[in-house]
Amino acid sequence: MHLIFVLSLLLASVAPVSLAETKPDTWPALPSRLHLNTPYGDLKVSQSDYVYESLLLLNGQETQPAIKGLLNIPYAFSTPDYDVALIAINTGSSNCPVSYKWVLLDQNGYDISPEFGSCSEQIRVTADKQEFTLQTPNAENPDRIDTYVFDGEDITTPKLTGS
Repeated sequence: MHLIFVLSLLLASVAPVSLAETKPDTWPALPSRLHLNTPYGDLKVSQSDYVYESLLLLNGQETQPAIKGLLNIPYAFSTPDYDVALIAINTGSSNCPVSYKWVLLDQNGYDISPEFGSCSEQIRVTADKQEFTLQTPNAENPDRIDTYVFDGEDITTPKLTGS
């Protein structure tokens, strides 16, 4: 009886560690793209001698408002009416190093969404018809997931899921 109790205590103390070690990583590696050719123009990250000084260019011109930092175009989607690209922006800030913006390109030009995100490079992005969803760990509680939905015009406030 004493041996069973000791073994159960040992298993109880080891189980959380082994589960954490074998838990699969659910966050994919962030794709990287510095140039995106669309029917509405070419998005490109400018070269800079300073790490956090790159600019987002459309057809060789700086976007307005300017998007500046260590930039990446990890995701892009096409719809019948427009193309949309997710821009990852790293400013080097220790408080919130990464944020995101959507750039929507159509026959009339482009629109840039407000900045959003939970300061994490860990993201999952999906597209469903004309809704684009970004999920990322919550900044205060990584077990919770913030979900941002962009409909081509607006970004919803985070919907929290998880514990």
